[in-house]
Amino acid sequence: MSDTGVVESTAEYTKAVFTSDQVVRWCPGCGDYSILAQMQKVLPEVCAEQGIRRENVVFVSGIGCSSRFPYYMNTYGIHSIHGRAPTFATGLKVANPKLQVWVITGDGDGLSIGGNHLLHVLRRNVDLKVILFNNRIYGLTKGQYSPTSEIGKKTKSSPMGTVEQPINPICLALAAEATFVARTLDADPKHMQEILKRAAAHKGSAFVEIFQNCNIFNDGAFADFASRPVRQDQTLALQHGEPMVFGKEKNRGLRLNGVAPEIVDLGDGVNESDLLVHDETVGSPTLAYLLSQLEYPQFPVPLGVYRSIERPTYDRLLEDQVQGEAEKDGAGDLEQLLNSGDTWEV
Repeated sequence: MSDTGVVESTAEYTKAVFTSDQVVRWCPGCGDYSILAQMQKVLPEVCAEQGIRRENVVFVSGIGCSSRFPYYMNTYGIHSIHGRAPTFATGLKVANPKLQVWVITGDGDGLSIGGNHLLHVLRRNVDLKVILFNNRIYGLTKGQYSPTSEIGKKTKSSPMGTVEQPINPICLALAAEATFVARTLDADPKHMQEILKRAAAHKGSAFVEIFQNCNIFNDGAFADFASRPVRQDQTLALQHGEPMVFGKEKNRGLRLNGVAPEIVDLGDGVNESDLLVHDETVGSPTLAYLLSQLEYPQFPVPLGVYRSIERPTYDRLLEDQVQGEAEKDGAGDLEQLLNSGDTWEV
């Protein structure tokens, strides 16, 4: 750090460098605090490893509780309009490819009014890091059901229980051919840090769903499988190249019976060689999609990286296309272009 207090090298970055002076205005006990803290912790390491200056990090959000996020990060940021954060972020990345752009959204903002924008940013493989806070409720507007609320959920907007089939965010991301898809918990800081670092290092559309507790309007939505006492028995930690074993005693596993997954107890003729082995790098999303269908209480809930593959990014392909045309036809003349073809005066 220089005598003026300015951090000169990315190797000198600390959590404090990325912490803004704004008062954090979330409800006490909200899971958003954990997500914010982990992001502020991992960014110094991410920037040091990738050589990214703080002024080249941008957070873009839409509308919702999660969308306050850019105010609390000491970076550039945009608090945009409902559901359109992916669109703003795409424009930023295309205009300035050296930026590392994070999209912060929620299950309402990203999957309702913003569903179409999210779908297309993932299929295009824009080099963005999309973090979706999923609390299965509309928190900012005081407790209406959201696109991820379970069937039968009683809320202010569904007093008799919702009859809608909920969206599975992981399924949607895989169907859109996102090149990096992962899931983590607000209550597991260490795991979240690992997933955020993986997403930051990925070149292409990185989609991370975070199960986030809303202790005011949907408290305990994930407690049956995500609370510490039961987490090892009710979740499946995805590890690339490793058999799918779970449980406190590591004595249960997942295998295929035809094309259907089933839970088995290890021993009595069943061993780890009989189990499914996780492969996050396989080109086909079939295995990842199968895992995305595993839901509590029938199955353990998979946590970790579902898919991580390489594919050319939209922003790089577009930049190469523009440069190629400029080399072939010259830089062009904007005034000449505007005055070419049919023109008229008003």
